[in-house]
Order: sequence, then C-alpha cells, then structure tokens
Amino acid sequence: MPTAPSLATRSEDGLAIPLLVWRLSRPRLAISSAPLGGGIGVRDWVINATVPISYRRDDPDAHLAGLADQFGLRGPGVGLLTGVDVARVVDAADGGVRVWATVGLGSPTWAAAADEEPGVRVGTVNIVAWVPARLGDAALVNAVATVTEAKTQALWEIGVEATGTATDAVTVLCPADGPAEPYGGPRSRWGAPLARAAHRAVRVGGPDSLTEVPWSVRHER
Repeated sequence: MPTAPSLATRSEDGLAIPLLVWRLSRPRLAISSAPLGGGIGVRDWVINATVPISYRRDDPDAHLAGLADQFGLRGPGVGLLTGVDVARVVDAADGGVRVWATVGLGSPTWAAAADEEPGVRVGTVNIVAWVPARLGDAALVNAVATVTEAKTQALWEIGVEATGTATDAVTVLCPADGPAEPYGGPRSRWGAPLARAAHRAVRVGGPDSLTEVPWSVRHER
C-alpha cells in the first residue's frame, strides 16, 4: 500500500501554501482526471496542492510540474489543484482499499445543470484512491465511476443537492503488474470496498467544508 501523503508547504507570493505529496514506493498504474498526469499510465508520485481562490493560471500542468521539480519528484506523476486547505485531508480504508479526500463544497452543482457564466469559484473535491489489486483498463474506468457515484451518495446524505463541483478530480492507483481484475463497479470484488471508503471520506469531510473559510481568505493579505 502507498504510504500516507506527507504535508509540505511551498512559498508562493510571500505565502506558505500547503500541499500533499505521495512518494510511491514503486511505480503504480493510475487512472486520473488530474490536469497533470491525467489518463491511464504508470506514475511515480502524486501531489494535491492548495491554491488561492484568486488563482488565474491557465497552465496548471506546467505549474504542477514545477512544484514536482521543487520537491525532487522524478518521473511521471499526477498533479491536482484545489482551493481548499489540503491539511484537512480525510483518510478512509475498507478491505485493503484506501482513500484520501480533500473536500471543498463552496460551489456545488448538478452535472446536467444549465450552462452558467464561466468563472473561478471556490470548491473542489479531489479523491486519491489505492486499490491493492491490478485493475484492467475497463475496471479502472469503472473504478472512477464508482468513486464518483459514492461521492454523490455522500453529498445527498449530508443534504447537498448536487453531484459535486465543476472541478472535481479522481485518481485511482493500483499495482502495475499481476493478473488484471476485470471489474471495478460498486458490487465487484474491489469496487465495493472502494465505494465504501470513498463514501466515508466524503461523508466525513463534507459537512465541515460547507462552512469552512477558504484557505486563501484566511491567509492572503
């Protein structure tokens, strides 16, 4: 199992801004919707970085690559961004599966909502998950759907009428070798504990995020 992420800070614009760093003990197969390292492939590390709500960069992949270099992370990796304080990460485990979630619900929305005016809003749910069995490509895709469904169930249970936020991201990691499990749905061998762990993490982290003052509001001058 990958070790838990370490909490670090980097200096930007005179601020000490937090980020989480997973230094994987060996390369892992990943599927991710992250701005850096998205898609399916073998990855060596993961970072989840807080950014101020005033964030306006249109090259988040380059920004994250620079952060990785700053922390000595080599090889391909996954980089996520969020407006919430990643120090408040929630960790949940079930049947060998482990999930870490940073939950920001400042701007929840329905997936099929009518088009809205574009703009930067506070709120992102980033989920990083570890499954201890090699998942086939189809199972990896299914695992992302399973995590998303579990997240939506948790939001419904805490009274949030939304499927998530417009910037949510999911990363699922598993061993890069071994026999490939064919399924990742919520009633499958590994999808069931994945759903329960993801649900628990969002269920625990969600209520506080509804009233939390964004990190940058508390720290920006």
